[in-house]
Amino acid sequence: MDFDNKMVIVVRKDLKLSPGKLAAQVAHAAVNCALASKKRKSVQFDRWYNEGQKKVVVKVQDLNELFAIKQAAEDAGLVTSLITDAGMTELPPNTTTCLGIGPAPNSEVDRVTGHLGLM
Repeated sequence: MDFDNKMVIVVRKDLKLSPGKLAAQVAHAAVNCALASKKRKSVQFDRWYNEGQKKVVVKVQDLNELFAIKQAAEDAGLVTSLITDAGMTELPPNTTTCLGIGPAPNSEVDRVTGHLGLM
């Protein structure tokens, strides 16, 4: 199957999240982006969903780089979801952990995240 669309989750490397915490934060971003996309860009959501919901997790160094990626994604008209942790386990309250982008055509997402390394 060809994947013409994807969602990208951008995670802060500096937080050194445990595997379980990382998985939970990425899941929050994926669910939030999917719901927002279904509401705001339903045709794009349906294309992505019917292809198998491709998701890619990449990393940034810190919060400043995460915010820069968020701004670039929003400037490009992409759906975004910034995830902030409640602080119930391993992080202080209100720690921004990751950013969901999309789903959208691969080329549109890659313009914003294509230079980032895989998590």
